[in-house]
Amino acid sequence: EAVAADWVLEFVCYCLCRHFKEGCAAEFRRWRDVAEALINGLPKIPTHQKKMVYLCQLLIRIAKGKTLECHFENDERISPLESALSFWTLLEREDIKLEKPHEDIRRLIQIQIVAVHMENGYFKEAAEVLERLFTDSESDKPLRVKLATVIKSKDPYVPLLQTFSYDLLTSKIMSYIEPFIKRMETNFLIQAATKYVESEGLGATALQNKTVNENDKRNLETNQRFILSIILLRGMLGQKLTTSTFSIFKFWLFYGCLNSLQNVEKHGEALACGRRRQRWTYKEDLQLKSGIREFGVGNWAKILVHGDFNNRTSVMLKDRWRTLCRIE
Repeated sequence: EAVAADWVLEFVCYCLCRHFKEGCAAEFRRWRDVAEALINGLPKIPTHQKKMVYLCQLLIRIAKGKTLECHFENDERISPLESALSFWTLLEREDIKLEKPHEDIRRLIQIQIVAVHMENGYFKEAAEVLERLFTDSESDKPLRVKLATVIKSKDPYVPLLQTFSYDLLTSKIMSYIEPFIKRMETNFLIQAATKYVESEGLGATALQNKTVNENDKRNLETNQRFILSIILLRGMLGQKLTTSTFSIFKFWLFYGCLNSLQNVEKHGEALACGRRRQRWTYKEDLQLKSGIREFGVGNWAKILVHGDFNNRTSVMLKDRWRTLCRIE
């Protein structure tokens, strides 16, 4: 259970990072809810998961940074960005190698905490938050003095706030999470899901707007599995094998491949039968036309994935579109 939870948490963190970077607000909110449920259910954060949890919490708060009515802490004076700053501090402790990027993002968060209050007309609160943000260290003094001057001016559009804008902050965060996205693509759940999707004929082909015959793909995978089995068998025959080991291997080799071939054959018959007998419904035609309006003619794999079709393939969508064009 702990291992499965570990995979899920890493997958959710990956989804949050990706949707934050791509600006998919609806998807980000959906995975935010999942992340919060998972994190709140952890009795204790394991050491190897701390960075992921901190990153999730940071992104959730940055996404709500301009909404002062939203509260993540018990103290309602603490804005989402101020809460985000606390998680950024925790991330800084985990990432000791990235001193310059960390410093840039820290300053941007500090500036935007003040800027967001000023944009909403909360000048008194901006002055109060300034006192909480900065210590008496000499390194903080120049920025603290500048922000104090900005607050006194009561002008949220001064050059300092415009130069170090919220858009700049989000772009810096996006750059920061880019390595996380690449690193987490090796996650077990992503690999397992990719294999499954590719076995259904929807993998990289859907992204490249190409159509793939699912039956051919399954046949290819079965052949590859059979060839791999032969290679393994040849290697094993060069070693001393116990009778039980060799029996188990033979069972896996012949029964497994035979079962796969039978499944492919049954699937092929069902698919062919479905193509002959299954009529297109009015609803499916509407889905097809809607998909073409959104993705364009030729993007059959995308239309198939996003539409509500009854056991159709991308080739069937293309054929149906040709038929509709002739009818019309």
